Amino acid sequence: MNQESWYKIDDIDELDSPALVLFTDRVRENIHTLVSMVDDVQRVRPHVKTHKTIDATKLMMNAGVNKFKCATIAEAEMLGIAGAADVLLAYQPVGPKLKRFLCVIENYPATNYSCLVDNIIAATEISNFFSSHHKKIKVYLDVNVGQNRTGITAGPDAVDLYVRCASLPGLLPVGLHEYDGHIRDKDFEMRKKNCDEAFARVEKIQKEIKEKGFPEPIIVAGGSPTFSIHSKRKIIECSPGTFVYWDKGYLELCPEQDFKPAALVISRVISLPSPGKICVDLGHKSIAAENEITRRVYFINAPELKPISQSEEHLVLEAPNADHNFVPGDVLYGIPYHVCPTIALYERALTIEDAKITGEWKNISRDRKINC
Repeated sequence: MNQESWYKIDDIDELDSPALVLFTDRVRENIHTLVSMVDDVQRVRPHVKTHKTIDATKLMMNAGVNKFKCATIAEAEMLGIAGAADVLLAYQPVGPKLKRFLCVIENYPATNYSCLVDNIIAATEISNFFSSHHKKIKVYLDVNVGQNRTGITAGPDAVDLYVRCASLPGLLPVGLHEYDGHIRDKDFEMRKKNCDEAFARVEKIQKEIKEKGFPEPIIVAGGSPTFSIHSKRKIIECSPGTFVYWDKGYLELCPEQDFKPAALVISRVISLPSPGKICVDLGHKSIAAENEITRRVYFINAPELKPISQSEEHLVLEAPNADHNFVPGDVLYGIPYHVCPTIALYERALTIEDAKITGEWKNISRDRKINC
């Protein structure tokens, strides 16, 4: 197929809109690119928050990936169902989540589960819960290097917390977790500089913990924007997630990474409300809407259209001139600017191979609960 028309679907008339479609050959190619960017496939721990599906997980497992990261109990369970060997819940479970997490651990004993901690109160609660069930959970210390969302600030307090966790009966500290999602410089050299400086603070913690007689902590670091930087380090696990489907936002931010958009939203023109205005069926419920309106979707076959307003089921676009040729029923192929929350809006994605609809993948961990 001509690379300029890779997105065209021959039997598009069979597909209702709005819809999410996946080009599975591109998904496989993105996974191959991921593996090729590291010296050892054991150093990748992909985050499943983007795809939320058993199918993509198994494609990664077939490529030799056996470690994963997730953010919800449903994602953790999805990975257990898929048969993943090693799963890090990159979240600090408290309250009812502890009971649900234990349910997942007990239901999928072939999977090695771990989680995050970042303060002694939560660490003690997690320890008490697991020790009361005669279990010990592996934990990674969540280190804040500037995201300022979760984590303990890199420094002496982080070392002290790691040591204290080692004394708690229900915990087994094994590593450090560093998410540097705030590092999004468009200039790659500046991004690398900021990434290296943040990582150096985590390395210092690792060294000090080892000097206290503990086994050298594993480091799980980074996300998508810093993957090409962390992938060159020899001793850490990298955890990008968006690579599997990619999106318009990272196409612009990370041109140094060779991933390709593999997920599109299909929309149709439904109305021509006034001269130069076009309304399509792609509302808030069908595309991630946290960005400002011109950075929610990019239409590959109609890049000249400018979004000007959006509601739950509608997106109004402005054409460059009033005498455009769009008519109701015309199909638009859109790349999401932020694919992760877009996927969460769809219970299923239709798969496309050789320009034909071939089946569907269920995004089962978009649900808050599967079984546990």
